[in-house]
Amino acid sequence: MSPTPARITAVDTYDIRFPTSRELDGSDAMNPDPDYSAAYLVLRTDAEGGPEGHGFTFTIGRGNDVQVAAIHALRHHVVGRSVDEVCADPGSLFRDLIGDSQLRWLGPEKGVMHMAIGAVANAVWDLAAKRAGLPLWRLLSEADPEWLVRQIDFRYITDALTPGEALEILRRGRQGAPERTARLLERGYPGYTTSAGWLGYDDEKLTRLAARAVADGFTQIKLKVGADLDDDVRRCRVARAVVGPDIRIAIDANQRWDRAEAIRWTKALAEFDPYWIEEPTSPDDVLAHAAIREAVAPVKVATGEHVHNRVVFKQMLQAGALDVLQIDAARVGGVNENLAILLLAAKYDVPVCPHAGGVGLCELVQHLSMFDYVAVSGTTEDRVIEYVDHLHDHFLDPVVIRDGHYTAPAAPGFSAALRPGSIERYTFPGGTFWAADLAQRAGQDEQGGNDRRTGQDGPGGQDRQRRHERQKGHAA
Repeated sequence: MSPTPARITAVDTYDIRFPTSRELDGSDAMNPDPDYSAAYLVLRTDAEGGPEGHGFTFTIGRGNDVQVAAIHALRHHVVGRSVDEVCADPGSLFRDLIGDSQLRWLGPEKGVMHMAIGAVANAVWDLAAKRAGLPLWRLLSEADPEWLVRQIDFRYITDALTPGEALEILRRGRQGAPERTARLLERGYPGYTTSAGWLGYDDEKLTRLAARAVADGFTQIKLKVGADLDDDVRRCRVARAVVGPDIRIAIDANQRWDRAEAIRWTKALAEFDPYWIEEPTSPDDVLAHAAIREAVAPVKVATGEHVHNRVVFKQMLQAGALDVLQIDAARVGGVNENLAILLLAAKYDVPVCPHAGGVGLCELVQHLSMFDYVAVSGTTEDRVIEYVDHLHDHFLDPVVIRDGHYTAPAAPGFSAALRPGSIERYTFPGGTFWAADLAQRAGQDEQGGNDRRTGQDGPGGQDRQRRHERQKGHAA
């Protein structure tokens, strides 16, 4: 009698939040007080001793509960599926998720529901890689090209990339792949750091962290800009004096400007030789990006962390609207859609430099860039992965940086699993940290210490408010 096939038995969801706003870690012109958060899920199975699948999508605090609810709403597509079948063909589940007609009405293929689909898809890929005994980048790099093409939804993009063209790119990528794998394992993948450049940091902290970045081997740093031009000129001058002329400085406006303002502001900072201007305007405005790119050259235009899906990326590439494409492991429809985007970038010969400024994003996206190097683009020239030095200790398989490079992960999976103790401590609102915090906030309410602006992290709220007030131009 053959054994009963293992099935997925549950999709457990968690609202995980970290109080990063208290030190202004992650602060920028549009998001002055982010609490880095993860709408997190675990795929449970009935396979005795078998692995679980872990996935998440990233938010910055309030609204994380909505994102968790969106993931929970997808569970009926997942529970009861054969583990063998879903791991052998993750694209089958992905197509069912994006094809749900009633949920699709909420998108289609963008926003909260699409990010939830990406989180579920990523958890499936984590499960598949663990069952294969490989880190995800190796699973993808060593996969049959025909199989990889079957994982991609080509609807809406065949005017830019056909399945046949994708297959040819992947077949070419097999040439020299073993040698590139060996180089990756020896040297790692180049990174750049944003850790010095958060908008809420004062000049002393910027100076100290920029100097540390150079000492740590990074050849590029990034500064947040867009709140106040005089402040940005001063901060860019400080950073350039610290890092010298040979280190690239990227600048990031986080969608703050309209087209004319983006051009004016970027030109005002051109004396500091910025390598790229990131998210200069609305991520949906393809034509404005194209106009900005033409006007501010030779400063490059980079975008992608808030681009909804492969369709908008396709249009950006067709319109010549960007110089640097920034995938995000948790914004679009997970691994399946990022495969399409990486192949689109390869077709148009545009370098991919992923966004990773958020909890767990470094852990995830390193796998996609390493796959791109080994099996798609075949190069790391002008390609770097963002790195932020926050919250890695909460993951079972955290990123490792050596001499400004990401070390290739060796553990099976997608590096997505949080430590159980971190889940217990930072689940909102009942985790041990937040329960104690909320109790303290309730006690301080009568003294006016409760920070009603964020609604969740009252202790220290008045001090943080004063820091925000010193940042000219921030939105209320």
